[in-house]
Amino acid sequence: MRTRILFYVTALTLSLSLAPPLAAQVQTEVPSPVPGSKPVMVERIKVHGAALEGNLEGNAADRDVLVFLPPSYAKERARRYPVVYALHGYSIGAEQWAQEIHAPQTIEGAFAQGASEIIVVLPDSKTVHNGSMYSSSVTTGDFEQFISRDLVAYIDMHYRTIPSRTSRGLVGHSMGGYGATRIGMKHADVFGSLYIMSPCCLSARGVGRNPSELEQTLEKVKSPADSAALPFFARAQLAAAAAWSPNPKNPPLYLDLPTKQGETQPDVLARWAANAPLAFSDQYVGNLRRYRAIAIDVGDQDGLRVDAGKLHDIFDRYGITNAFEIYPGTHTSKVADRFQNHVMTFFSGSLTFDARRR
Repeated sequence: MRTRILFYVTALTLSLSLAPPLAAQVQTEVPSPVPGSKPVMVERIKVHGAALEGNLEGNAADRDVLVFLPPSYAKERARRYPVVYALHGYSIGAEQWAQEIHAPQTIEGAFAQGASEIIVVLPDSKTVHNGSMYSSSVTTGDFEQFISRDLVAYIDMHYRTIPSRTSRGLVGHSMGGYGATRIGMKHADVFGSLYIMSPCCLSARGVGRNPSELEQTLEKVKSPADSAALPFFARAQLAAAAAWSPNPKNPPLYLDLPTKQGETQPDVLARWAANAPLAFSDQYVGNLRRYRAIAIDVGDQDGLRVDAGKLHDIFDRYGITNAFEIYPGTHTSKVADRFQNHVMTFFSGSLTFDARRR
């Protein structure tokens, strides 16, 4: 038997192993509406990403973005607000992510329970293969720079924000948790507080036997349009390859897979490993020390809890203060509750709300 790569996309093979993939994305416990909650205003906008221009997949450079403005925003015209950027997981976009965290209800509930008012921004990062991995790739577009530069600049220009890193928070769930980890480590000059929810894809890929059916399925894909008909995990493999092993000389998908005609491709595996936060986190200790606060959470029934714990251990090893919680639940069972009662409270206590304090 030939040895082949078992190139997991961790978020998709472990975190969704307890439920059908697509259904799991939207199954969550919803907190009851909080009496006295005041409505937030929701704006649906397009934000142009210069970092996404010319990507080889043809993913739109103009991205859908949801902006949740706090109850006082329309009346207190001189007031400025901190901003939290919330990143969605694989296979969903901004609209479904809002449904998954039950926004605006959970945002309104957090404010009603005493959280300070914050602007919350949900960018859409879906691609041809259903997810950008928030990475830098000529094939998908540079979503890392889109989030950390293009989007932040647009929001600061068009809304009454406090344009300071200590007044910006970054949070994400699953693939978004990977994005928050990756972008957070590399762009501490942009964000001041970091919340990582059930992060995927933290470890370098392992070696094992890859089912031949999956490999054969991927080899039959001859155009980006073929991706839409793929099974969930096969499509996820293409998304990971487009993000972490792009190849502008390999049309029509412009990516390299870790196996080719049944043979392991060590150079591709090495490129995937280079995108694993548990492998590159030591390079960004100085950046991580700049954060005012860092939190990590994961469910005790989530296959991602082991790697989330390893990330916490790395932070502890370097004396980087961070809160780590394993709560009762699966990958998605508590995401709405966590967002209202933990994420929003965390940023309320860690962001700077005074524009004079930078």
